[in-house]
Amino acid sequence: MRRLSLWLPAATMLLVSLISYIDRNTLALLAPTILKDTGLSAEQYGFIISAFSIAYMAGNPLWGRWLDRFGVRLGMMVAVGLWSLASAGHALAAGFAGFALARATLGFGEGATFPGALSVVTRTLPPGLRARGVAVAFSGGSLGSVVTPLIVTPIALAWGWRAAFLFTGLLGLAWLAIWQFISRRPEIVAPRPKETSTEARRPRPGDPRLWSFMLAYALGALPLALVIYAAALYLNRVLGASQSLIGKVLWIPPLGWEIGYFFWGWLSDRLPSDGNARLSGLGKMMGIAAALSLPLALVPWVRSFPLALFQMFVAMFLAGGFIILTISYATHLYSAAHSGLIAGLGAGAWSAAVAVVMPVFGRLIDRGRWDAAFLLAAVLPPAGWLLWLAVNRRRNA
Repeated sequence: MRRLSLWLPAATMLLVSLISYIDRNTLALLAPTILKDTGLSAEQYGFIISAFSIAYMAGNPLWGRWLDRFGVRLGMMVAVGLWSLASAGHALAAGFAGFALARATLGFGEGATFPGALSVVTRTLPPGLRARGVAVAFSGGSLGSVVTPLIVTPIALAWGWRAAFLFTGLLGLAWLAIWQFISRRPEIVAPRPKETSTEARRPRPGDPRLWSFMLAYALGALPLALVIYAAALYLNRVLGASQSLIGKVLWIPPLGWEIGYFFWGWLSDRLPSDGNARLSGLGKMMGIAAALSLPLALVPWVRSFPLALFQMFVAMFLAGGFIILTISYATHLYSAAHSGLIAGLGAGAWSAAVAVVMPVFGRLIDRGRWDAAFLLAAVLPPAGWLLWLAVNRRRNA
């Protein structure tokens, strides 16, 4: 019972990250129907995703700093309330401006998701369990991507896509009721103690290692954006899948993301705690994940429905590894007192990269250049790892 109680806060953050990804994935899942009904182009759709990503990018470090300073209990109440209203607000959108506004508000509110999750994990779990705790708390995002097609598709088919967004808003309000009870725990309510002895371990803008963390996180996890936001369009436009069939199979790629969180978290917790040995192990695992990301470029050449789903599964499995490994790197370097900011900077960097790349993906999709889109997504993780490696080898030279 005591062990279950220990993991309960992390499980609660799993639920909130699950809800946040149901909220954001509903648009991607229903994109074929929504674009057809509203007349939006794939390029406009890409800019709508960018509106979310820009607001999410700004929200992550802001929420991270606010949660570290003012507390995770109240901060998560405000954030989840805001994004739940924004998610339901998609039901009122009729064109580009309405979707972009709802999406931007959703993105800003959801910027608290992973800073809040990491803050709760570092407050409630000992260091030896934190990588797995991060995997649990963050895995709600991948699990949300798994369950969204299974939950949302029947609602959209029965009552229309607008009803699906109203449903997502209600999920957030239900979580707030749970959080009222869980967040009363003393370690969550209490302010963090002053850490004067570790003040030097605060993330600082001039530290190259901080930028290597952000770049490795952003570029290593960027294939998630192509799979999350464009997989339904690829399966529909290239492989001829109906909206109904997409809803039945689109849970498969995010399952790789879910498994990846736990697999890479388990490996990370087994690395030695010694600084150089731990950094070397994290770098080697990132290198393996980077190399295995390259076959994603072959998806458009195969034109096989099962193989496309499998390769998307693998891409999300590896992207989950980049998130866990880079977070493990950053939390090893910097003080746990700044965990919200660390998570915010990582997720914000990823979102900035998505904001830049999604309109490019959209333009390539409008032109039928799926080969270029998948190639771009495949080469970015190795680029992120090489940049990380260059910075950290120079620091250790």
